[in-house]
Amino acid sequence: MQKPAWLFLIAFCFSLNAFSQNVNLDSMLDVQTQVKDTGKIQRAEATFITTRLIDGHTVETTQGGVLDLKISHRFGQLNDGFYNLFGLDLANIRIGMDYGLTNRLTVGGGRSSFEKQYDLFLKYRLLRQAEGNKGMPLSVTLFTSAMLQTDTALLKTEKKTDAKLSTQDKLSYAYQVLIARKFTPGFSFQLMPSLIHENLVDSSFNSNDIFAIGAGAKLRVTKRSGISVEYYYVLPGTKLPGTYNTFSIGYEIETAGHVFQVHLSNSTGMTERAFIAENPGRWKKGDIHFGFNISRNFTLRKAKKLQQD
Repeated sequence: MQKPAWLFLIAFCFSLNAFSQNVNLDSMLDVQTQVKDTGKIQRAEATFITTRLIDGHTVETTQGGVLDLKISHRFGQLNDGFYNLFGLDLANIRIGMDYGLTNRLTVGGGRSSFEKQYDLFLKYRLLRQAEGNKGMPLSVTLFTSAMLQTDTALLKTEKKTDAKLSTQDKLSYAYQVLIARKFTPGFSFQLMPSLIHENLVDSSFNSNDIFAIGAGAKLRVTKRSGISVEYYYVLPGTKLPGTYNTFSIGYEIETAGHVFQVHLSNSTGMTERAFIAENPGRWKKGDIHFGFNISRNFTLRKAKKLQQD
């Protein structure tokens, strides 16, 4: 069942992500203690350092008025050997931008060299973890994206068709509910129930929908750095032939205005369709990619005009 092209066009109108915050852990602990004593509401801050865990999104949204420039890089497979310098001779890159319309609502998009994909997304922070009077135990963020693959020849090969492809055939969509909890100042955990819808599939595969459950966590090592892990499990009966679940592990460092992440993953692609539904790499075969993400924030509206949501 195909989705109408106007969904993609609506997402395109919003294209222009992520934020990073400087967190003082000692003061955070003091505030949380005061909240318990006074009964006032204290919202959880910096559940994750930025809006990306490794490949996928976190519950964090970009602050209102802030433009987040994202550059993501994936080298080739380590098992390519010395000839390709263990993957360093090969690379895929995604350049994107996220913009906070409000503190709760983020829009963004990007372009990947992998399969020549364009992606556009909308992200809304529905609930925010808080302690005290009328507290909330979890943070919940809703996410949806549209992806357009413009490498038509590759798409025809992947889907085993010689038919002329329309714009509808090149589109796929992702829908996620991001559910997270910050258990301690140094540890956060997130679940990501996910649905990937592909308009065009191999005729030997009956379903256009792929269902998956993602899980991720961050363990803070220092005030401005931490270890992240991410895993997506595609439900039996919906997994595409020749694809495997994605597992990634990385280390991230926060500086003034920047977040720098380095990681290892068995996925090449950097859109939900690629790393959830269509990942052909396996860790046990050495299909491991070294990569990094860079996030840089630019404040387009003055802080005094921003209001706390």
